[in-house]
Amino acid sequence: MAHVVRTMEDRIRRMTPVSAPPEQHAQVVALSKALEGIAHTRARTSPRCQLVGPGGISIPLPESLFYVLERVAEVMASGDSVTVVPVGREVTTQQAADLLNVSRQYLVRLLDEERIPFRRTGKHRRLRIEDVLAFKEKRDKDRRAGLRELSLMTQEFGGYEPELK
Repeated sequence: MAHVVRTMEDRIRRMTPVSAPPEQHAQVVALSKALEGIAHTRARTSPRCQLVGPGGISIPLPESLFYVLERVAEVMASGDSVTVVPVGREVTTQQAADLLNVSRQYLVRLLDEERIPFRRTGKHRRLRIEDVLAFKEKRDKDRRAGLRELSLMTQEFGGYEPELK
């Protein structure tokens, strides 16, 4: 089976998490800082923002889209990945697995265990994006709680040596 290299646009359309390549990280950080500065200015004076295309064509940028762009740049500047997901949409098992960063087979097991709601369309399963994101939030919360508990137990049993100065 041939491995297909996906374009950035294809990855975004498939709702696969996207992060800035290392060679673009400095540019993303600079953009994030610039957008943050504009956002603070906008709060006081509300300047108009525009996108300028390669041909020099200016397109007005609506305020709602500006703040989404600012948040995406902030997240990517911190080194995290982002996924653009339309709310209210149903996703395939592969798209849901990509969002959860698990294999499709593992996701199907979660569905069979009724841990995430879904509906069938013929022989295919469809999941509401809200249900997938709710599962992810609960899973991440449970993981953080488990790590805190494990860390406390380790400290109680003297698992960490004191720092030497």
